[in-house]
Amino acid sequence: MRGAQVAVLTGAGVSTDSGIPDYRGEGAPVRTPMTFQTFLASETARKRYWAGSHLGWRNFAAAEPNSGHRALAELELHGVVPGVVTQNVDGLHRRAGSRHVVELHGGMDRVRCLTCGQHYARQAIADRLASLNPLVDLDTAIRPAPDGDVEVDDVESMAIPACTVCGGVLKPDVVFFGEFVPTDTFHAAASLVRGADTLLVAGSSLVVNSGIRLIELARRRRMPIIVVNRGVTKGDGRATVKIEGGASETLTAMADALLR
Repeated sequence: MRGAQVAVLTGAGVSTDSGIPDYRGEGAPVRTPMTFQTFLASETARKRYWAGSHLGWRNFAAAEPNSGHRALAELELHGVVPGVVTQNVDGLHRRAGSRHVVELHGGMDRVRCLTCGQHYARQAIADRLASLNPLVDLDTAIRPAPDGDVEVDDVESMAIPACTVCGGVLKPDVVFFGEFVPTDTFHAAASLVRGADTLLVAGSSLVVNSGIRLIELARRRRMPIIVVNRGVTKGDGRATVKIEGGASETLTAMADALLR
């Protein structure tokens, strides 16, 4: 890797050391995530989603970048990593100092109106939810999930805010199951891979199609592909090198070897 330009693709395993659970890692609970179709079709489903997301937001927003995030930011600062493509929605790469970040699935710190496209800061919506639902206990013991959601049961009395511009439905600015990654976002990710010499995949099982498409792009260009993950990934057969290990310690070791 020394002297190479290394494009990086990260998944949930990069953020587990920040306290954000992995969707698919060993020991991860079986979950049935909200689909975009269900979110659109049912007000009750939207109430359930926002109730859980509201309760989970405090823990999700409190997560801090770990040594793996910081190692990638340092590698970008020194010109080794031209940018990071991430499947995560936690914003931790940006908070760690990475400047060129392509968020394939969006970011939970943003909310948008599905009707007029107006964007809001997530904390502003959290404040409105708290005001509309004063009986919701933000300090209730919860089990956080990778997208900032939690399991909740009683949502019938939940009030959810509408867009202040047009009254439309608000949704976190993330790609739900059943949605496609925006075309311009994927093109930005593909462009980053095309401009590099090597592709490094860290903390992703590569189950999501967008990740496999980037791996296949690198393979067709005959680029070395390095996969760092605990457990099997769908990209192992395409990898030039597979490193069985945790993302934080491996990325930190790579940064030390390349920059020290």
